[in-house]
Amino acid sequence: MTNTKGKRRGTRYMFSRPFRKHGVVPLATYMRIYKKGDIVDIKGMGTVQKGIPHKCYHGKTGRVYNVTQHAVGIIVNKQVKGTCSQA
Repeated sequence: MTNTKGKRRGTRYMFSRPFRKHGVVPLATYMRIYKKGDIVDIKGMGTVQKGIPHKCYHGKTGRVYNVTQHAVGIIVNKQVKGTCSQA
């Protein structure tokens, strides 16, 4: 096997759905209202491929700074070479 370097490399269990939670995603997940300043957890869902966050942000907690019709902007602290920067 070659050394794979894809975007979703190593996410077999990270983006998979929990036990007995497979199938259609509940509508309440999409109808939730977010406001500026809300604190949210980032969790990717493998059943929906569009708009999935990168694996380095999975499980991180951030603050909402922008809300649009199709996306929510979140500020997250990310460690790069020993220093924390906001991504």
